[in-house]
Order: sequence, then C-alpha cells, then structure tokens
Amino acid sequence: MSYIEAIILGLIQGLTEFLPVSSSGHLELMKAILGDKSLPEESLTFTVVLHFATALSTMVIFRKEIFEIIKGLFQFKWNEESQFSLKIIVSMIPAALIGFLFEEKLESFFGGQILLVGFMLIVTGLLLLFADKAKNTEKSVGFWDSLVIGVSQAIAMLPGISRSGATISTAVLLGIDRTKAARFSFLMVVPLIFGKVAKDILGGEISYDGSQFGVLSIGFVAAFVSGLFACTWMISLVKRSKLSYFALYCAVVGAIAIGYALMK
Repeated sequence: MSYIEAIILGLIQGLTEFLPVSSSGHLELMKAILGDKSLPEESLTFTVVLHFATALSTMVIFRKEIFEIIKGLFQFKWNEESQFSLKIIVSMIPAALIGFLFEEKLESFFGGQILLVGFMLIVTGLLLLFADKAKNTEKSVGFWDSLVIGVSQAIAMLPGISRSGATISTAVLLGIDRTKAARFSFLMVVPLIFGKVAKDILGGEISYDGSQFGVLSIGFVAAFVSGLFACTWMISLVKRSKLSYFALYCAVVGAIAIGYALMK
C-alpha cells in the first residue's frame, strides 16, 4: 500500500465514521474502485488502526463526558453520571450480541456487495430525511431510548447503513434533543471500538512488521485529524437540522452503486 492510498483511506474513515454517509459502505465502494489487489494483505491490521484513530478522536472531543462516564461507573450512586453510564452500556448490548453471534455472517456482507451497499445507502438517506424534519426534539435519552438506539447501531453493522446516521436519526425521531442525540451517538460507539480492537489483538487476528509502520502511521494520522474535524462539524450540522444534504448525497451515491452493480 502506498502512502497516498493510506492517506485517502484514512481520510475516508475519519470523515465517514462521523458524517452520516456510512464508513463501511464507502470503504466497500473504494474497494470496488481500486480493486481488491490494491488493498493491503494486512487490511485487517490497517482497519483496526483506522478505527482506533477515530475512537481516539472521539475521546478528545468528548473527554469531559468520558471522564464523567468512568466516574459514574465507580461512584455506585444512583445519580446523573451513573445513569448515563448505564445507558451507554445498555446501548451497547444489541450490537455486542449481534457481533458475537453472527460475526461470520456479517463478514460475508463485506465482500464487494455493492448492490447491498447501494440499497442500504438509500435507506440511510431516508432515515436522515425523516430525522431532519422531526419536531418536538427536546427530551433527554432514557433507558428505553438507549436500547432502541442500540438496536439501530446493531442494524448499522450492515455496509451502507451509516452508524452515526442511524443512531442520531433514531434518537431524534424518538424526540431526543439533537445535540444530546449526536453526543450519545458518538459516545456509545467508543467502548465497542476498543472492545473490537482488543478482541482482534488478543485473538491474534492482526499482523504487524516494521515495514508497515510508515503506512499505518500516516493512515492513523489522517483518520485521527479528519475524525476530529468531522465529529465537531457533525454536531453543529445536527443542531442546525442540516441532515437533508447528506440524505441527498446518500441517495445519489446509493443509486450510482446500484447502477454499477447491475451493469457489472
């Protein structure tokens, strides 16, 4: 893998992890454009590094909130911090169960399934459009809301369904304040990313040698910096009800992907 490819893929991961356009869908589309052979044999290692970078960018943006979550877990008091921590845990359950029980089945959807990606991008676009028009979004996240949003996160494990788009849209449609919805969406994925990274490392599923250091480093930096930008920008966009632009983008890219898959 060249440094240019590492930068491109890092930027795509960093931007699309937070912007509601599906990072997995875009990486699958890039895979089709570049060709499988253009991606590194150590693609899993590279993917883990990119996800780790975006998780760290989330931690930088929400460092205060993450400290409160950790503090809430160890206070053993039924206060606002502990309740928020438990809501994060509840939101993780559906995705954790689906990932554990159907890991091999999910991986089968990531083998150049461009037609599936296209349809799922259109579904993402519709979700964003509905959320952008939602009214009466003033309440905070409740425990039931956490579970429903968690189900959306589990569904977003399919390529083409945007995780941030699905979770934020679901939260807004449940009547949750837009800023709180974005905040909860970004925080709920951090433990899952670190859990997946730990699983891959401890399971011996990733490989590394010194020759990869430069490519991995530049990909990490690109994903981290673009993640910082995209996370901050996304919070502002959700607050100002600007999701319809991304809905149109997803619909157009989805239609192109479907056309490409059918003509191939």
